[in-house]
Amino acid sequence: MKMPDHVHTCSSILILSALLLPNGIDIYSLTVDSKVSSRFAHTVITSRVVNKADAVQEATFQMELPKKAFITNFSMIIDGVTYPGNIKEKAMAQEQYSTAVRRGESAGLIKATGRKMEEFQVSVSVAPAAKITFELVYEELLRRHLGVYELLLKVRPQQLVKHLQMDIHIFEPQGISFLETESTFMTNELASALTTTQNKNKAHIQFKPTLSQQQKTAGQQDTVLDGNFIVRYDVNRTASGSSIQIENGYFVHYFAPEGLPTMPKNVVFVIDKSGSMSGRKIQQTREALIKILSDLNPRDLFNIIVFSEEATQWKPALVPASEENVSMAKSYAATIYASGGTNINDAMLMAVQLLESSNRAELLSAGSVSLIILLTDGDPTVGETNPKKIQKNVQEAIGNQYSLFCLGFGFDVSYAFLEKLALDNGGLARRIYEDSDSALQLQDFYQEVANPLLTNVAFQYPSNAVEEVTQDNFRLLFKGSEMVVAGKLRDQRSDVFSAKVSGQMDMQNVTFETESSTAEQEKLFQSPKYIFHNFMERLWAYLTIQQLLENSVSASDAESKALKSRALNLSLNYNFVTPLTSMVVTKPEGQEQSQVANKPVEDGKCEGLWLGSLNVTALLRHLHLHPLPPAQGHQTSLPRQDSSSGCDSPFVLEPSREKGSPTPRVSRKPSHFLFLKSGTERRRSCRADLDLSPPHLPSSVQPPTVILLLPEPSVDRLCVDIRHTQGPMDLLLDPGQGLEVTGEYKAEKAGFWWIKVTFKNPELQVHVSPERIVVTRNRRNSAYNWKETLFSVLPGLKMTMNQTGLLLLSGPDKVTIGLSSQNSPAKGLLLFLRDTDRFSSHVRGTLGQFYQDVLWEPPAATDDTRRKLKVQGKEYSATRELKLDHQEGTEISCWKVEL
Repeated sequence: MKMPDHVHTCSSILILSALLLPNGIDIYSLTVDSKVSSRFAHTVITSRVVNKADAVQEATFQMELPKKAFITNFSMIIDGVTYPGNIKEKAMAQEQYSTAVRRGESAGLIKATGRKMEEFQVSVSVAPAAKITFELVYEELLRRHLGVYELLLKVRPQQLVKHLQMDIHIFEPQGISFLETESTFMTNELASALTTTQNKNKAHIQFKPTLSQQQKTAGQQDTVLDGNFIVRYDVNRTASGSSIQIENGYFVHYFAPEGLPTMPKNVVFVIDKSGSMSGRKIQQTREALIKILSDLNPRDLFNIIVFSEEATQWKPALVPASEENVSMAKSYAATIYASGGTNINDAMLMAVQLLESSNRAELLSAGSVSLIILLTDGDPTVGETNPKKIQKNVQEAIGNQYSLFCLGFGFDVSYAFLEKLALDNGGLARRIYEDSDSALQLQDFYQEVANPLLTNVAFQYPSNAVEEVTQDNFRLLFKGSEMVVAGKLRDQRSDVFSAKVSGQMDMQNVTFETESSTAEQEKLFQSPKYIFHNFMERLWAYLTIQQLLENSVSASDAESKALKSRALNLSLNYNFVTPLTSMVVTKPEGQEQSQVANKPVEDGKCEGLWLGSLNVTALLRHLHLHPLPPAQGHQTSLPRQDSSSGCDSPFVLEPSREKGSPTPRVSRKPSHFLFLKSGTERRRSCRADLDLSPPHLPSSVQPPTVILLLPEPSVDRLCVDIRHTQGPMDLLLDPGQGLEVTGEYKAEKAGFWWIKVTFKNPELQVHVSPERIVVTRNRRNSAYNWKETLFSVLPGLKMTMNQTGLLLLSGPDKVTIGLSSQNSPAKGLLLFLRDTDRFSSHVRGTLGQFYQDVLWEPPAATDDTRRKLKVQGKEYSATRELKLDHQEGTEISCWKVEL
């Protein structure tokens, strides 16, 4: 099948990034220093390399940074000479680039985009034994999303680094209420390299791994460091929700009130079911819509419109989100199938008319919020197809009464069209990436707008105190978000700076008042360790540029030009690489004289990718050296860690214990191994390659679903074997632990179809299926595939997963919950329990009951393989059998109880 041309281009360019680190170029130091002051992050990445080869080599500095960040500085130091990056107006920089191309130089636009990240890349030739230092600086305002701020750092050195260090300093005058770290590459060996210290309003996270900790394989140069390092936190808040901070003549006002009730909403879901949505897109849309409908509040009104050539509404009017209506809507959503063209215009006008007619019928309550949520994956092809005409029609129909949110599914949609459509009508646009977690992306977006708190929010400041402010009027405030206003103070001002925030809440108008001492605030921000120079002025400029660019999208041509002109001047004054500026990277004489770094834009089929010249020979060589991975075969059922495959660091298996002796432990050192059995002797055979065959076990040994290790040393292991399909079960309920584990068992899958683990403190929910893991915290969903590495440290709870697919939820005083897939979606999940002596005396549930007082009857004199036990008045028969312990990869003798 012939692929579109743009697909070939995108794929080729992405592959080239793996060719950028030649032999002989050694990174001997890589440091990341990020200072976060009042949500504004200033990050400096410094890489020092040396050419150890005998010939000239090309060294490439490649770094991914968040999309919302602005690069502020880049420089290279070669032989003591600094070669800076100069920020210029984009047209001027583009001309310099074009001149280089006309001269035959292979200068390229250095820009690449991902879902959350952009790639900055610069290459330079390095003489033998020469050293070069790269330094990149970027800044960003951390936005509060579903109750937390997130700092995302990409760690991918591609080789072992002698000095690798990350330091994140956080300073929040309001006080830090919550702090967690998460990593996709952390291992147990790396855990000791991560330290976190925190007091009332400061935190320091340091990650400093040694060379041996970085190694994926002993004696090799490959590194385990390849993935994301994330810091999430939130701050303390007052009842007024306001915090005003002042530094060097500028102020920032954060507003996120606590304890406000959620306003009822009227929401119309407008779902594209055209032919291009067929397959996985419409399947994930149905899945997301069914979950979203479950999250509607009883006071909400809703309806669903689906469209292809024609638009159809589910009900003639908006209906209450009662249990009965939601159930019927889910059944309707399950029947949505894709075919036909795309008539966006008629669908949008039908949605507006639906709200209008419901309003005339007095169905909409006076204190409610009306939202339209449009999901589409393509451009209009039926009916009105002129994007400008559609935008005009929709804006006139809405008439500033409702808010429109547009979700563009995939890259075939015109994102610029959707963005303007949303911004014209008080909403925003988001791209939904076509991936395995598309349904979760849709659910996450809905959670952002699911709980409106205030409408028509206005910030007011004394006119004699403020000279200039950013946007100070907002249509909607949602729970878990935050409004930010920054401004410049007049020279002549009082010692006390006051502010008012007014808005409408349900059926009443509300006003929040706050004030701040200028002198105290100025004193507060004088600590050089945490604060970078004039950070609040830069925060004001950053926010102003962002808002000017956003406003230019929905402005008239003349207004848009004026807004962009002001944004350009600010970008140049404050040295920001924005969509209006570019960075020209100068190089030593004799090399390609310039490369141009541009800020990528969201729209386009292959936007933001490196469009430099392609070396076809190198590309083919790359493809030859890096073949596609083989198709998955049978996977070993033994847990395999993600490091050495030799015998230097194997699992250590202790001999079978006698009854009543301590439980045998398995060390976490990695190895690939094969169990052999000869008589009663168990041996371990080390292998250099991965053995994909299952361990040899007697035919009588069957894998149990759950192995319960009872805390009493006098009683041997108890295996609870679930043999029959069960409906949803309460597996473990322990209010003392703040723990709930529920699940549904499927006999045909020999495991659980799904398991949900809920912790009350900290509030966390983990929902696992054979396909993926979904972690929900603060109404925010994060999706992971089995066998991804994960290391998340929350207050009082640690969540880890290694490359064998063993997910562990543990804490200092908590029972450890282990979850694992069986390497195939056709098979069910396995559940493990550790540290079970930490259960409280109140534990109950299908499995929890066995951690209460269990009364054992002695074995019969004629048959010591059978005995009875009583649990909370119920009597069970137990049989002595051999079972496979999936945690330890060995067979054990236990008392089996069938449920």
